[in-house]
Amino acid sequence: MPRVMHFEIPSDEPDKAMDFYRNVFGWEFSQFGEEPYWMCKTGENEPGIDGGLMKRVSPGQPVANTIVVDSVDAYCEKIQAAGGQIVVPKMPIGTIGFLAYFTDLDGNIFGVGEFGG
Repeated sequence: MPRVMHFEIPSDEPDKAMDFYRNVFGWEFSQFGEEPYWMCKTGENEPGIDGGLMKRVSPGQPVANTIVVDSVDAYCEKIQAAGGQIVVPKMPIGTIGFLAYFTDLDGNIFGVGEFGG
């Protein structure tokens, strides 16, 4: 069963946002390559997921969760057949896998990702 495995928080001022989450929750951040994107570590042995913080790409960009799947292509078909819409087509994420973004029937944005193997 596919599960949520990653979240993304957009920010107009990533440095201030990272300071906020560090100071409030103790989260740790590390830049992902040269992109304005930082991996976010939220804990060690506690239940939960890690995520990322990114420079906002467009006004109104929401927090988005990513669901890990075995095939982005197969889930693109399933999502569209169920009435979801593609927001960002399948794209490579460095050398770690592929990702695409969609809206559900209520317009909520989410991602599906295929990583490793």
